Amino acid sequence: MPIYEYRCKKCGKQFEAFQGITEPDLKTCKFCRGKVQKMMSLSSFSLKGSGWYATDYAGKKPQPAKHKEESSPAETSPAAADSSAAAGGKED
Repeated sequence: MPIYEYRCKKCGKQFEAFQGITEPDLKTCKFCRGKVQKMMSLSSFSLKGSGWYATDYAGKKPQPAKHKEESSPAETSPAAADSSAAAGGKED
């Protein structure tokens, strides 16, 4: 269950309240019954250990994909034709 922080506009006191996410915000101070304002607070949640972004992926850049040039069977380089002739193949 989350902890929410409130500050009273009348007495200035700050307090915490355990509330469910779906529960409505508090309207009155528990000390003086004045109007309260919900405060924004820092989270204490942090991911540690193996398998988390901070330890395994932070700072790594994706590797560029290497493209292979493929030639069709009909298109052969002159070096390939020369090597087949040297291997004993006849050209007509």
